Amino acid sequence: MDLIFATRNRHKFEEVREMASVYGIKLKMYRGPREEIQSDKLEEIAKHSAIVACTALKRPCFAEDAGLFVKALHGFPGPYSSYAFKTIGNDGLLKLMAGEGNRGAEFRSAIAYCEPGSRPVVFSGNVRGYIASARRGSGGFGFDPIFIPIGGDGRTFAEMSIDEKNKFSHRAKAFEKFLKWYIQRKKA
Repeated sequence: MDLIFATRNRHKFEEVREMASVYGIKLKMYRGPREEIQSDKLEEIAKHSAIVACTALKRPCFAEDAGLFVKALHGFPGPYSSYAFKTIGNDGLLKLMAGEGNRGAEFRSAIAYCEPGSRPVVFSGNVRGYIASARRGSGGFGFDPIFIPIGGDGRTFAEMSIDEKNKFSHRAKAFEKFLKWYIQRKKA
């Protein structure tokens, strides 16, 4: 089985491809024109991206949007995480958190699958954790060097391999739900 993942983010693609291969599914990356709407809801952003890609390809595909929600910052950067990372980066977020005692945070992911002529179906995942006091690790991408998942061994996502990160990650949880649904649907 082949699935098309509409994303321009190579790192996201690699994480999801690892999981798909376990199920015997080959992922193809679609980097075509995507317009991303601004919304306070990850689900709306993912749905819109899936519809745009599905319409352009005239084939089933899925898209994903994710965000880091920091409690002390009232959920910032949330669905604006990509922009926040590009503008202030990990160091900027760490500066915003300087002296903050509540370092709780949550990564959330929304995956939307769309077929031509149909409405998208959305699958969500999240992982709770906290913001480290400094960047650690050279793996991962985005805010991975400053996010420590609860239930892990104290390492940031950037200090983990893809396989290790996928045991905790928001994206892995959402993709697992999607894959189980997708495989069951294909069997029917």
